[in-house]
Amino acid sequence: MSAAVESLLNKASAAQIADHLLCCDAGFVPSLSGRVEIRDYAQKIASKATTFEAWSGGTLVGLAAVYCNDQENRIAYITSVSVLKDWACKGIAAGLVGQCIDHAKASGMRQIRLEVAADNTPAIKLYEGRGFIVGKANRPFVGMNLCLKNGEEHEQQA
Repeated sequence: MSAAVESLLNKASAAQIADHLLCCDAGFVPSLSGRVEIRDYAQKIASKATTFEAWSGGTLVGLAAVYCNDQENRIAYITSVSVLKDWACKGIAAGLVGQCIDHAKASGMRQIRLEVAADNTPAIKLYEGRGFIVGKANRPFVGMNLCLKNGEEHEQQA
Protein backbone atom coordinates (compact mmCIF):
# COMPACT_ATOMS: atom_id res chain seq x y z
CA MET A 1 0.00 0.00 0.00
CA SER A 2 1.30 3.41 -0.87
CA ALA A 3 -1.57 5.67 0.16
CA ALA A 4 -0.94 8.36 2.74
CA VAL A 5 -1.39 7.45 6.40
CA GLU A 6 -2.89 9.94 8.84
CA SER A 7 -2.31 9.66 12.59
CA LEU A 8 -5.34 10.42 14.73
CA LEU A 9 -6.16 10.23 18.42
CA ASN A 10 -9.34 8.61 19.80
CA LYS A 11 -11.28 8.90 16.52
CA ALA A 12 -12.35 5.28 16.01
CA SER A 13 -15.70 4.12 17.32
CA ALA A 14 -16.08 0.81 19.16
CA ALA A 15 -17.53 -0.69 15.96
CA GLN A 16 -14.57 0.53 13.87
CA ILE A 17 -12.12 -0.84 16.46
CA ALA A 18 -13.95 -4.19 16.46
CA ASP A 19 -13.91 -4.38 12.66
CA HIS A 20 -10.19 -3.59 12.63
CA LEU A 21 -9.42 -6.19 15.31
CA LEU A 22 -11.49 -8.81 13.47
CA CYS A 23 -9.46 -8.14 10.31
CA CYS A 24 -6.23 -8.47 12.32
CA ASP A 25 -7.39 -11.48 14.36
CA ALA A 26 -5.34 -14.11 12.52
CA GLY A 27 -2.19 -12.01 12.99
CA PHE A 28 -2.43 -12.10 16.77
CA VAL A 29 -0.44 -14.89 18.42
CA PRO A 30 -2.51 -16.66 19.68
CA SER A 31 -5.61 -15.36 17.88
CA LEU A 32 -7.40 -12.54 19.68
CA SER A 33 -10.80 -14.17 19.22
CA GLY A 34 -9.52 -17.21 21.11
CA ARG A 35 -8.83 -15.02 24.15
CA VAL A 36 -11.55 -12.35 24.21
CA GLU A 37 -14.93 -11.52 22.74
CA ILE A 38 -13.69 -8.96 20.22
CA ARG A 39 -16.76 -6.68 20.19
CA ASP A 40 -16.74 -6.46 24.02
CA TYR A 41 -12.98 -5.84 24.02
CA ALA A 42 -13.38 -3.11 21.38
CA GLN A 43 -16.05 -1.43 23.53
CA LYS A 44 -13.71 -1.49 26.53
CA ILE A 45 -10.88 0.01 24.46
CA ALA A 46 -13.15 2.72 23.04
CA SER A 47 -14.47 3.70 26.47
CA LYS A 48 -11.42 3.34 28.73
CA ALA A 49 -8.20 3.49 26.68
CA THR A 50 -6.42 6.18 24.72
CA THR A 51 -6.20 5.06 21.11
CA PHE A 52 -3.53 6.02 18.63
CA GLU A 53 -4.74 5.32 15.14
CA ALA A 54 -3.33 5.13 11.64
CA TRP A 55 -5.95 5.84 8.97
CA SER A 56 -5.74 5.69 5.19
CA GLY A 57 -8.62 6.54 2.90
CA GLY A 58 -11.17 6.11 5.66
CA THR A 59 -9.77 2.73 6.73
CA LEU A 60 -8.30 2.11 10.17
CA VAL A 61 -5.02 0.45 9.17
CA GLY A 62 -3.25 0.55 12.54
CA LEU A 63 -4.26 0.83 16.17
CA ALA A 64 -2.52 1.02 19.53
CA ALA A 65 -4.47 1.27 22.77
CA VAL A 66 -2.97 2.27 26.11
CA TYR A 67 -4.44 2.63 29.57
CA CYS A 68 -2.94 5.45 31.65
CA ASN A 69 -5.44 5.28 34.50
CA ASP A 70 -3.29 3.85 37.31
CA GLN A 71 -2.44 7.20 38.86
CA GLU A 72 -1.48 5.67 42.21
CA ASN A 73 1.30 3.46 40.83
CA ARG A 74 1.77 5.52 37.65
CA ILE A 75 1.93 2.41 35.47
CA ALA A 76 0.54 2.51 31.95
CA TYR A 77 -0.49 -0.63 30.11
CA ILE A 78 -0.47 -1.13 26.35
CA THR A 79 -3.35 -3.51 25.76
CA SER A 80 -3.24 -3.83 21.98
CA VAL A 81 -1.12 -3.01 18.94
CA SER A 82 -2.34 -4.11 15.52
CA VAL A 83 -1.78 -3.29 11.87
CA LEU A 84 -3.67 -4.67 8.87
CA LYS A 85 -1.63 -7.32 7.06
CA ASP A 86 -1.32 -5.28 3.84
CA TRP A 87 0.14 -2.40 5.88
CA ALA A 88 2.70 -4.41 7.89
CA CYS A 89 6.41 -3.63 7.80
CA LYS A 90 5.88 0.07 7.04
CA GLY A 91 6.81 1.41 10.48
CA ILE A 92 3.19 1.95 11.49
CA ALA A 93 3.31 -0.24 14.62
CA ALA A 94 6.60 1.31 15.79
CA GLY A 95 5.13 4.77 15.31
CA LEU A 96 1.99 3.90 17.24
CA VAL A 97 4.02 2.43 20.11
CA GLY A 98 6.13 5.60 20.13
CA GLN A 99 2.96 7.67 20.47
CA CYS A 100 1.88 5.49 23.42
CA ILE A 101 5.26 6.10 25.08
CA ASP A 102 5.01 9.86 24.55
CA HIS A 103 1.46 9.88 25.93
CA ALA A 104 2.47 7.87 29.01
CA LYS A 105 5.31 10.30 29.70
CA ALA A 106 3.00 13.29 29.29
CA SER A 107 0.49 11.61 31.63
CA GLY A 108 3.12 11.33 34.37
CA MET A 109 3.48 7.56 34.18
CA ARG A 110 6.69 6.03 35.50
CA GLN A 111 6.38 2.71 33.70
CA ILE A 112 4.70 1.06 30.72
CA ARG A 113 3.88 -2.63 30.73
CA LEU A 114 2.51 -5.03 28.15
CA GLU A 115 2.20 -8.73 27.48
CA VAL A 116 3.12 -10.47 24.24
CA ALA A 117 3.11 -14.11 23.16
CA ALA A 118 6.47 -15.65 24.03
CA ASP A 119 6.80 -17.01 20.49
CA ASN A 120 5.84 -13.75 18.75
CA THR A 121 9.39 -12.80 17.84
CA PRO A 122 8.50 -9.91 15.48
CA ALA A 123 6.41 -8.20 18.17
CA ILE A 124 9.09 -8.74 20.83
CA LYS A 125 11.70 -7.22 18.51
CA LEU A 126 9.37 -4.27 17.83
CA TYR A 127 8.99 -3.56 21.55
CA GLU A 128 12.69 -4.12 22.27
CA GLY A 129 13.44 -1.61 19.51
CA ARG A 130 11.40 0.95 21.47
CA GLY A 131 13.32 0.19 24.69
CA PHE A 132 11.11 -2.45 26.34
CA ILE A 133 12.78 -5.43 27.97
CA VAL A 134 11.47 -8.94 28.39
CA GLY A 135 10.65 -9.78 31.98
CA LYS A 136 8.41 -12.25 33.70
CA ALA A 137 7.12 -15.18 31.66
CA ASN A 138 3.52 -16.28 32.19
CA ARG A 139 3.20 -18.86 29.40
CA PRO A 140 2.20 -18.51 26.71
CA PHE A 141 2.98 -14.82 27.28
CA VAL A 142 5.90 -12.77 28.53
CA GLY A 143 5.71 -9.43 30.26
CA MET A 144 7.66 -6.52 28.87
CA ASN A 145 8.42 -3.30 30.66
CA LEU A 146 9.69 0.17 29.90
CA CYS A 147 10.61 2.44 32.81
CA LEU A 148 10.15 6.16 32.32
CA LYS A 149 12.05 8.53 34.57
CA ASN A 150 12.32 12.29 34.17
CA GLY A 151 10.95 11.99 30.67
CA GLU A 152 13.58 9.45 29.67
CA GLU A 153 13.27 5.72 29.12
CA HIS A 154 15.18 3.36 31.40
CA GLU A 155 15.21 -0.43 31.36
CA GLN A 156 13.84 -2.34 34.33
CA GLN A 157 12.76 -5.94 34.83
CA ALA A 158 9.01 -6.46 34.36
